[in-house]
Amino acid sequence: MADLQKENLLLEVLKNHFNDKIFDLKVQRHQRVHLRTTTEQIEAVLLYLKEKLGYKHLSHISCVDWIEENRFELVYILWHPEDKINVLVKVDVDRLNPVAPNIDYIWPQANTYEREMREMFGIQFPGLVGRKELILEDWDDLPPMRRDFDTLQYVMENFEFRSGREDAQNVRETIAKRTGEEIPEFAKKYSR
Repeated sequence: MADLQKENLLLEVLKNHFNDKIFDLKVQRHQRVHLRTTTEQIEAVLLYLKEKLGYKHLSHISCVDWIEENRFELVYILWHPEDKINVLVKVDVDRLNPVAPNIDYIWPQANTYEREMREMFGIQFPGLVGRKELILEDWDDLPPMRRDFDTLQYVMENFEFRSGREDAQNVRETIAKRTGEEIPEFAKKYSR
């Protein structure tokens, strides 16, 4: 069994400093700690972890679309190079009014993650600098990583039958002919 002394000490430091401003603190396993906070406190928590506790590296920011609960969950993954601990800081963002604080002044690389989430999920980060388009060009539809975006419908309406594609081959059928394999039953409905 791994010694979780450093992880538990971190929890105590965070509880003492933030009191009721962070919650759901837990040691998930060796070298991994989770906590949750609010959008009002996220900047303070992240700054404290970086400036006071040495979590200098922002490894990633991810977004989960909890459509059934009408929220997005942003997950900030931080790394402490000496203690070798990952801290996952989670914050909920209202799906109907998706606004979260911009943190690229804390970690400049956050700019790329926030621009991607703005484009792919529609989350706004006030003060975020950068072209609106990061990956998508001339996009005017629902952000494509939201769970209510219908990818198949979008492809059928925009790509499948547009002019110039009359001779397009179905990838599955082409591979099946070349390899002699059968197209799986679940994939047949996507084949022409």
